[in-house]
Amino acid sequence: MAKTVLIVDDDPTQRRLLQAVLEKQGFEVASADSGEAAMDMLARGGVDVMLLDLVMPGMDGMDVLEAVQRKGIETPVIVLTAHGGIETVVAAMRSGAADFFIKPASPERITVSVRNALKMQTLTGEVKRLKKTAGGSLGFEDMIAGAPAMRQVVRLGQRAAASSIPILITGESGVGKELVAGAIRAASERADKPFVAVNCGAIPANLVESTLFGHEKGSFTGATGKHMGKFQEADGGTLFLDEIGELPLDMQVKLLRALQEGEVDPVGSNRPVKVDVRIISATNRDLTQEVAAGRFREDLFYRLNVFPIEVPSLRSRKEDVPALVRHFITRFNAQENRSVVDAASETMAMLTAFDWPGNVRQLENTVFRAVVLCEGDYLSPGDFPQISGVMPDLADLPPPPLTGNTMAFEHGGETSGLPPVPIMDEGGHLRPLESIERDLIEFAIETYAGRMAEVARRLGLGRSTLYRKVREYDLDVDQARTA
Repeated sequence: MAKTVLIVDDDPTQRRLLQAVLEKQGFEVASADSGEAAMDMLARGGVDVMLLDLVMPGMDGMDVLEAVQRKGIETPVIVLTAHGGIETVVAAMRSGAADFFIKPASPERITVSVRNALKMQTLTGEVKRLKKTAGGSLGFEDMIAGAPAMRQVVRLGQRAAASSIPILITGESGVGKELVAGAIRAASERADKPFVAVNCGAIPANLVESTLFGHEKGSFTGATGKHMGKFQEADGGTLFLDEIGELPLDMQVKLLRALQEGEVDPVGSNRPVKVDVRIISATNRDLTQEVAAGRFREDLFYRLNVFPIEVPSLRSRKEDVPALVRHFITRFNAQENRSVVDAASETMAMLTAFDWPGNVRQLENTVFRAVVLCEGDYLSPGDFPQISGVMPDLADLPPPPLTGNTMAFEHGGETSGLPPVPIMDEGGHLRPLESIERDLIEFAIETYAGRMAEVARRLGLGRSTLYRKVREYDLDVDQARTA
């Protein structure tokens, strides 16, 4: 999905000029002729960047900037002015503007400013996400849960968060059970208390008891000091027991006692220790079958399964795939300093149709790899060879060779079927260089389906130079993209 830029200017000519520049770069454009109309559109949402003229009748640009700050709107604002006075610029930047330029500005200046604002917004969003993750405050509002099955998970989680009832989260590996557990904790009265997560399947069998309940110094070989177990670490807060089905039977007995009595017995200690812990457990196993097979205690199962929440597999919530893909693109753009805009429509359709046996974790890692591989603005099916079954084709073609009196892109020794670029005229003389250049650029745009980053790379041109020549020769990039 293309980013939306809101142009706010009372001059219709300026709006049309800016709109033409931005649409040529693949942005969606909305426009407003006054500050009042701009604030209404911002309130409705869906605006990624705002280009704001400072001098307008009624509510001018400075008034809009103040209103944006007052209402806590985080949309980046780039101010436009026909007067480049330093006082005006300083006032606008102090009022929260991300950038400014003086009208009339070159298309390259406008494009760079918009892309930089979007990149800064992405980095800011990633910093906020990391802070919330580190602080354990990622909540239900941070979850992508548009599918009906996930909305039910959110409803159940919000209801469970209002009490201290034991919760059992079930679902396949990679569906995000720990994320749900963290959101429950963030919405509960224990949000500012410890949240301790333990993967029961990752603890060596001989260390399970010590890890969970702690030990005294000298209680066994290697116990060189007193150790506080996970229950005591989580005292007053929440203990998340992930993969609870992996817990050995002898430890299940001690866990049941800890839950029933509200106290733990550290290894080597003569006295139990009282703990106040809210238990959230999770498993990718069917515990009813485990109970029937004798691998899980029935009494512990009933103690944990008071409030069950089943997190659906990704193939059961495919409506969320596009939003998840865009979320991961944004994250990895910030993390890897990339600038991928989105996934192409055919790519998104392919990702949505895939069954994702590894669920959200597999999707996350797959998008990570694709973002690193991507050489254009949009993720293509070739960036997902393990899913599409094909490697990038056009992107891997050799440079166009000079053959006879034509230039042609070749694939496997044969021409691609597209019209060649003649270098000789009908009289047998060389055509003017400008004429050949125009046809070659047009041919490259058609060959690479309007993927301008790839066209620039193959022709050995800078992006700004390529776009300037496209304008000079009046070439139609949009038609190549939709062909």
